[in-house]
Amino acid sequence: MTIEEINQRLFTLAEEKNAKRSSSIIPGAKPILGARIPDLRRLAKQIAKEDYQGFLEQCPDTYFEQQSLQAFVLGYAKDDIETILWYADRFIPKIGDWSVNDSFCQTFTIARGNRARVWEWLMGYAAKEDEYSQRAAAVLLMSHFLTDEYVQPVLDVMNRLSCDGYYTRMGVAWCVATAYAKYREETYAFLLDNRLADWTYDKAIQKMLESFRVSDEDKKMLRGMKRQR
Repeated sequence: MTIEEINQRLFTLAEEKNAKRSSSIIPGAKPILGARIPDLRRLAKQIAKEDYQGFLEQCPDTYFEQQSLQAFVLGYAKDDIETILWYADRFIPKIGDWSVNDSFCQTFTIARGNRARVWEWLMGYAAKEDEYSQRAAAVLLMSHFLTDEYVQPVLDVMNRLSCDGYYTRMGVAWCVATAYAKYREETYAFLLDNRLADWTYDKAIQKMLESFRVSDEDKKMLRGMKRQR
C-alpha cells in the first residue's frame, strides 16, 4: 500500500464519537481521527508484511493514528535487531502522548528475544532527562524485562528515572506495581529501601491496591506503607 492509500484507509476508519472520547483522555496527542485501536493493529500488521521501512520513512505525523500506526508497525516488523532499533531511535523522539508511547512499548516484543542488546540500548533513554524517553524506558522494561534475570536491574533503573514529568512518574509507578504482582519478595524489599519521590511511591502502592493479582492480605499491609496520609 502507498502512503496515500494508508491515509485514505485511516479516514475511512475515522469515527467522530471515538475521536472526541480519545481526545479527552490523551492530552498532548496529535489531532485524532477516531480510528479504533484494533483496526489500527490490523492495518499495521498488513503494512509490516509489505514495506515497513518505506512506510516508516514516509509516514507523516499529522494525526494521532499515523503515529499509532508507526508504533505498531515497529512492533510487528520482522528484521534484524539493529535495523529495528535504528528505526526506533527515529520514532521515540516524536512521541508526545502516553497512548502512542505505550502502544510502541507493549508491541515491541522483539525485545524478548534480544534482551541483552535491547537493555543496553534502553539505558540510553533511561539516562535522558525528558518525559517520554524515560516513560518509554519504564514501560518497555515493565513489558519485556520483568523476568528472574532482570527484575532487580529493572527496579534499580526505576530508582534512577528522575524526570519529574507526570507521565514518567506514572510509568515508574506502573512498572513497580507490576513488578510487585510478579515478583513479590524482590519488590517488597525495594519498597522498604528506595529513592522514589513520595508521589511516585504512593502511586505505585495505589496501583498495587487496585490490582487483582495482589492478595487481600498484602493490600492490607500495603495500605499501611503509604508515605503520605
